[in-house]
Amino acid sequence: VQLVESGGGLVQAGGSLRLSCAAAGFTSNDYVIGWVRQAPGKARAGVACISRSDGRTWISNSVQGRFTVSSDNAKDTVYLQMNNLLPEDTAVYSCAAAPAVYGCYPGTGHYDYWGQGTQVTVSS
Repeated sequence: VQLVESGGGLVQAGGSLRLSCAAAGFTSNDYVIGWVRQAPGKARAGVACISRSDGRTWISNSVQGRFTVSSDNAKDTVYLQMNNLLPEDTAVYSCAAAPAVYGCYPGTGHYDYWGQGTQVTVSS
């Protein structure tokens, strides 16, 4: 199983970025993909999640209304669209996978597989 993120970068406050998470090696869609971020000196925090099997999503209150998560199952890719970015959104963003039985929820301890992460920097 492999997860590869792309799409990070430097953007001004108010700007947008779209992160991609390409998944490989899964034998079915019976799993969830989450986006987790970690800012310097802070703990990991779940940002969003989507179930590959039924499309259900979860978005953290901290980014609700600005971030959306979607999945293109034909491309085995999950996206995190980030709009109206704020300096406090600066972090390393990683995608992670867990069995669908866990569903999507704010925790991060249930993920079995992780990507390498991509840096998102928002300047003020």
